[in-house]
Amino acid sequence: MAGVVVVGVDGSASALAAVEAAARQARRRGASLKVVHAFLWPAMHVPLGPSPLGPPEGGLRTMVERLLAEAVERAEAAAPGVEVTSSVVTGEALTVLEAQSRAAELVVVGSRGMGGFVGLMVGSTAVHLAAHGRCPVLVVRGDVRTEGPVVVGVDGSASGERAVDFAFQEAEWRGTTLVAVHAWTAWNAPAPEPQDPAEPYASPPGALAEAEERLLAEALAGHRELRPGVVVEPRVVHGRTREALIEAGRGAQLTVVGARGRGGFTGLLLGSVSQALLHHAPSPVAVVRGG
Repeated sequence: MAGVVVVGVDGSASALAAVEAAARQARRRGASLKVVHAFLWPAMHVPLGPSPLGPPEGGLRTMVERLLAEAVERAEAAAPGVEVTSSVVTGEALTVLEAQSRAAELVVVGSRGMGGFVGLMVGSTAVHLAAHGRCPVLVVRGDVRTEGPVVVGVDGSASGERAVDFAFQEAEWRGTTLVAVHAWTAWNAPAPEPQDPAEPYASPPGALAEAEERLLAEALAGHRELRPGVVVEPRVVHGRTREALIEAGRGAQLTVVGARGRGGFTGLLLGSVSQALLHHAPSPVAVVRGG
């Protein structure tokens, strides 16, 4: 049975951009698209119909029907042939979309919605879903492109393994290069063991860099075997991970990261790198939890 891609809409320009991206994602996967609007007003017992003093076509219910119709139209235009359905779910967006993620292949949202504070670079819904969603979450932000590579952050962690797999699949579907970035510093990279236990623990010059290059090669090896058609450009960067990924994302179609990587504090659902990308990446960002 084909899966489903879910996209959250609220009438904002950001959400409509997410709808178009979600439709293209559904087409790549051979999945259907479900357009969801979280309708909070019924739970607050607010009148949903037209005001007695206003036009008969007014009211909150009619407004929601219009924004869903526009979203469905956008989706069908962006990816003809994709099955598109729409749904109004009573509740607030964070809870509704988290629940929808339980049965979805992918949830797509815009970076900021109608209820955001002016000046925020990314809304609370996007951050919450990236941390709590039960499937990968795609946040549509920055420049949306149909050309350019897919970028993935690789740190060798078990939780990052699913992000690498997701990125390989995306690169294969899009027919593009995968840029695999591994950034390290002496502060976040574990020191290699000395070859001779009698030697001082300090490594010889270059040993740490060689260990990090080996880590990247090993993290990619199995995925390259599974998808030999994907051209991979490995990049080992001596520097901070967030800056390296933001720079690599310039001109990219997509940047993929795990929710948490190597060196994070136990118990955190969303690491500092993924949060930084949600706020500052120049292209759409997919956050993949480790399961």
